Amino acid sequence: MLGIELTPEAPVPEVVEYAKAATDSGFDTVFCSHHYNNRDEFAALAAIAGATEEVAIGPGITNPYETHPVSLASRMATLDELADGRGVFGVGAGDRSTLENLGFDHDNALRRVLETLRVSRRLWDGNRVDHDGTFNATDAGLNYTPGEIPVYVGAQGPHMTRMAAKYADGVLFNGSHPRDIEWAAERIEEGLAERDETTAGGPDRVTAFDFAAYASVSVAADADAARDAARPPTAFIAAGAPPPVLARHDIDQQRASEIQEAISAGEFTAAFEAVSDQMLDAFCVAGDPDAVTERLNELLETADSVVIGSPVGPDIGEALAVMDVESLSHSA
Repeated sequence: MLGIELTPEAPVPEVVEYAKAATDSGFDTVFCSHHYNNRDEFAALAAIAGATEEVAIGPGITNPYETHPVSLASRMATLDELADGRGVFGVGAGDRSTLENLGFDHDNALRRVLETLRVSRRLWDGNRVDHDGTFNATDAGLNYTPGEIPVYVGAQGPHMTRMAAKYADGVLFNGSHPRDIEWAAERIEEGLAERDETTAGGPDRVTAFDFAAYASVSVAADADAARDAARPPTAFIAAGAPPPVLARHDIDQQRASEIQEAISAGEFTAAFEAVSDQMLDAFCVAGDPDAVTERLNELLETADSVVIGSPVGPDIGEALAVMDVESLSHSA
C-alpha cells in the first residue's frame, strides 16, 4: 500500500480534487480521517468513489463510539458497494481528546475495536448477529450482502498493535520515527505468532497481513514552512501518545498532558504553540522533499507500507506536486 490521508477540513469538492491528484501522483489508497468537527468522512469518501476508478478508499480511521458498530459496518459496506469493491475499513479507538468533548468513555478501547472488527465481518458474511459486550446487538443483520472488505486497525500502543496483528488484515500504525516502527514490528511479530484462520477471518487471510506506517507528513519546498504546518497534527499525536511512547523519545509527559488539556478545552492555538521541536522530530516527517523521502524510506526498511498522513503539507496541492513518490522504496 502507498496511501494518503486527506482530512476533510476543506469543502468536499476540494478533497475530491486532492484525491484525484493523489492517484495521478501514484498513490493507490486514499483514506479520509474522522473528527466530528470536520466534514463527514463517509460523505467525502462517497464523492471520491464517484470521481475515481481504481484507488482503494476508506476511513482512516473511524471510531466505534460516535456510531453504533453495527451501523458503522453498514456504512462501510455501503461505501464498498458504491466504490465497486474498493473499500478499506480503517477502524480504531479514535482521538481521546475529541471523544471526551462528546461525553464518550474511552475505556475498554481495545475490546470495543476488536468486537467491532469481528461483528462487522460476521455481518458482511451475511450472518445475523447477537452480541453482548462493549455494545449490544440483538438479531442484527444487513438486508444486502457486501463483498469481502479488508480491515485495518489504527494502533499506537502495544496491546492494540498486537491485537491488530492477530485479528486484522493490516495495521495503520501511528508512527513517524524509525524507532517507533522498529518497536511496532516486534509487537506485530508477537501478534502474528497467535494468528490462525479463526482469528484472521479465514484460511486465506492467515499470512496476508500489511504493516502500514501511518506517518504524519508535511512536505514543502520551504522546510521551515513544512515544520510549522506539522504542529497541529503533532499536538494531537502527542496529546494521545501513551506514556511508553513519550518515554521512548524522552518527551516530557507533563507537557504532553498540558497539550491534551488545551485540546479538550478547545484552546487549539495554545496546544499547537506548546508543541516542541522534539515532538515534531518524534511524531512527524517534516521538511523538504528530499528529507521527507529519505525518512519515509527509513520507515519502509521495516514496515510493509506507508500512509502519508495529515497535514501532508502547508499547501496540499504543492505537497502532491513536489513529493517524489517514485523514489519511495514501495514504488521501486
